[in-house]
Amino acid sequence: MNNTSSPVLIGVGVGPGDPQLLTLAAVDAISSADVVCYHAKPGGSSNARAIADQFFTAGQIHELLEYPVTTGSHPDGYTAALAQFYSEASERLAAHLDAGRTVAVLAVGDPMLYSSYQHLSRLLADYPQRIIPGIPSVTAAADVLGTPLAEDEDVLSIIPATLSEDALHASLATCDTAVFMKLGRNFDKVKKVLTEQGLAERAYVAVRVGMDGQKVLPLTEANAEEIPYFAVAVVPTQLVDAPVSPAPGSVTVVGLGPGAARWTTPEVSRALREATDIVGYTTYVKRVPERKGQVRHLSDNRVEAERSEHALQLAREGKRVVVVSSGDPGVFAMATAVLEVQHTRGYEDVSVRVLPGMTAAQAVASRVGAPLGHDFALISLSNRLKPWDQVVTRVRAVAGADMAMAIYNPASKKRTWQVEEFKKILLEYRTPDTPVIVARAVGAPEEKVTVTTLGELDPQVVDMRTMLVIGASTSVSFTTVDGTRVYTSRYYGTPEWGEKPADFDVTKR
Repeated sequence: MNNTSSPVLIGVGVGPGDPQLLTLAAVDAISSADVVCYHAKPGGSSNARAIADQFFTAGQIHELLEYPVTTGSHPDGYTAALAQFYSEASERLAAHLDAGRTVAVLAVGDPMLYSSYQHLSRLLADYPQRIIPGIPSVTAAADVLGTPLAEDEDVLSIIPATLSEDALHASLATCDTAVFMKLGRNFDKVKKVLTEQGLAERAYVAVRVGMDGQKVLPLTEANAEEIPYFAVAVVPTQLVDAPVSPAPGSVTVVGLGPGAARWTTPEVSRALREATDIVGYTTYVKRVPERKGQVRHLSDNRVEAERSEHALQLAREGKRVVVVSSGDPGVFAMATAVLEVQHTRGYEDVSVRVLPGMTAAQAVASRVGAPLGHDFALISLSNRLKPWDQVVTRVRAVAGADMAMAIYNPASKKRTWQVEEFKKILLEYRTPDTPVIVARAVGAPEEKVTVTTLGELDPQVVDMRTMLVIGASTSVSFTTVDGTRVYTSRYYGTPEWGEKPADFDVTKR
């Protein structure tokens, strides 16, 4: 039956369920193989065999690979049970290959997409292999729906439903359209996440695509008890001309984080995705991915009140407006401006909510350890919105309280003298060896973070993209394999665990 000169391991994609969806190459490989292998749970039937059954030929050897299920038992847990299964299965297939037989392993969908064949392929890597693609349930489900899965520049994500809720939220935040595989007992979790993301109404569930009992229904109408493992949830692309959500106009003020896209939260990403209008300082708006149908309103950094009123007026007209800030919107950013305009200019009838973001102080602190690990203060050195005398009063109060401090807006093109004055004030309260972190453009490719001391701080290196973190009397810097680390102890005096004894032996602890 095998006409090749040497045995080959063939991964054969048999598609989602309908035998008519097999490729000609798959049919040829199945009918000509010496050995045909397929998976099934103990006591169950094999979907892969059912799909390919009509293409089997007389004289073939059949290998049923019964994989363990999560309800099974193993002294070392399910992962160990699965590893043992694949080890034993690969030994069985290796015996056939060593005997000169060509082995075809059937994989539902495609052999290289969430398939058991992948594990066997790695374990049998020393043997010649061939892989025949199959139609995956991902695309088959979209075809059954008759709805585009992704268009133009849409980002499509294939997401395993077995992930945690937080991981599912994070995965959805970075895509325009999604397919959830391995649904089954994970259905309620996926439905909950999609509902919280505002995506449930446009999602569908495709059950047993291409198999007996195929059906498609809106996710909101599906029940967990009728969702088998061979089901997928599909969130198709949001068409440009799709109707806008009937939700009333509102303003959402968000923080994008300090600079890196990975620091933008899933909650903020969802708000940006659903917005009709994006409002903000030009630099920050340009950090937001452009989406079809959205209107972007860019403005100068010094027109916060005008920007806020513009956003509120757009919302009053029925728009879903997102006002963007860097970092956290409530820390020296747009949340205060929007709320103040709402309060003082008669926009109480407009819904305003604030979504948090990672502020720059957190990002800078993480780069060197934990310099803000005890009581600390956030202070802006800018005297554009408050008099310098007030800045000095607050700096002295915090310095006198022996608190670490993160300094926002330390300098700009027009404000070049404040850092020098700030340093002089601090030296009245702090020793020259107090740790100081000088962080520029944290989260950006040009990021530079330096640990120095108050005495050695050079005000000339500080610009408008720089943040300073000044330690307290309990702040310590030390050298490690990761570079200089800084922490501010939460103790005054000896920590509660005491000093390490001279004869301390960690192996006895």
